[in-house]
Amino acid sequence: MHRLTVALLATVDAALAVAVGVAATLAPLTLLWVFGFGGDADWASLWPAAVALWQLGHLVPLTVSLPADYLAATGIDAAAASFTVSLAPLAFAAFTAVFAARSGVRASRAEAWVTGVVTGSLVFAGLTAGAAVTSPNPVAVAEPWRAVLTPVLLFTLPALLAAAVTEWREADEGPIARLRDRIEAAPHGWADVPALVARGSAVVIVGLIGFGAAVTAVALFSRAGQIVALFQAGNVDVLGASVLTLAQLAYLPTLVVWGMSFGVGPGFAVGEGSAVSPAGTQVGVIPGVPAFGAIPETTSSWLFLLALVPVGLGALAGWIARSRLLGTAAPRAPRARAPRLPETPRGDAARTSVLDGLLASTASGHGRDAEASADTDAPHRRDQPVGARLAIAVGISVVAAGAAALLAAAASGSIGPGRLAAFGPDAGRIALAVGLEVLVGAAILLLSPRGRDADPTASGERAHPTSQDAVDAATGEARTEPIDLPRLD
Repeated sequence: MHRLTVALLATVDAALAVAVGVAATLAPLTLLWVFGFGGDADWASLWPAAVALWQLGHLVPLTVSLPADYLAATGIDAAAASFTVSLAPLAFAAFTAVFAARSGVRASRAEAWVTGVVTGSLVFAGLTAGAAVTSPNPVAVAEPWRAVLTPVLLFTLPALLAAAVTEWREADEGPIARLRDRIEAAPHGWADVPALVARGSAVVIVGLIGFGAAVTAVALFSRAGQIVALFQAGNVDVLGASVLTLAQLAYLPTLVVWGMSFGVGPGFAVGEGSAVSPAGTQVGVIPGVPAFGAIPETTSSWLFLLALVPVGLGALAGWIARSRLLGTAAPRAPRARAPRLPETPRGDAARTSVLDGLLASTASGHGRDAEASADTDAPHRRDQPVGARLAIAVGISVVAAGAAALLAAAASGSIGPGRLAAFGPDAGRIALAVGLEVLVGAAILLLSPRGRDADPTASGERAHPTSQDAVDAATGEARTEPIDLPRLD
């Protein structure tokens, strides 16, 4: 594909990522304004509000300053007039990351991944800067450099990562392909370490996200009555309930990370001094958001068994890596088909020819069996890549811990003043818990000794064919008694 075409497609991807994300906030706000307040839409207010929400969804903190007349009308203390909102609705960041990864994969397959990633990032940066400049908002202010840099990183890094992975897997030439070929030339299993760490880490990360989604779904369904009661206590009409539901859907990926944090052990906070984990629940007064109704009032010590799921994910990743590593380092010798003896005539001459052939076939059979045994045991005599397996186990746990820490940091933040300044999981504790649990599971499968094939002599089976077996194979008869052959003198 021509580089100009790749650049145009990357431009379209970046433009759609920005346009769809901003439209997803602007459309509900417009409907709320038109049907809730009546009259024409005030774009001078709607556009800055939509851009501010889109920036918040891309991990840009907003400094909120409430006007004095609003404080007087609502009776809010002046000490709470200014605060920071940084708890992000991660649905926007996830959408941008998926769009960017798709663009990076396509640019790599078009053999112009540098052009695609650079062009898309520049276009995304220009559109992001344009949205920030054209949406001055005195109520919710974002720092200009963060308003541009953070969304651009959320687009550039997934695009670059997806392009690099595609280059590693599919490219025949280029710097990444040359690096891959150089690494794959390493002996004793080290050639597969980077690819197996990436594969195992992907298995664990996807499994952790699915685990968090399952925990969140169970909490939402089991506490559905409390969630409905909070909806009713809000006294909102159909339009308000719809907008509130859309806002909570935007925070659904954030809740999934909270569910993952609960399952792995450390849990999360819903305010200063609060904790929600399998060890116990300690919460004070929290906002009446319906989604918070899913937070359990009490927990059971049996919920600590949920920590076995990350261990199992680590074991699954270790099993995948171990099977591929040992399959490459010690290939199993192909099975040798048993030789067929030539057909012989019947009668006394047959017995004589069978005895003559028997001695030769038995001797050669012993030689072939020795060679086959040597070939079969060759993988066991070959040096097992213990160092490579240890590096893979540690690499999987470190990458999984880093990814879990990034998710936890993205899903935590502030939603208001005072106690509302601490919501979400602690990234350090989540990284430590995930790293240790995944390492235990991966080490069990990767570092355990490999079992040898069963020794046929240990179970009473004959290791080599006897003369009776050879006679039966030659004559086609199945006998259980020894044959009394006549003397040949």
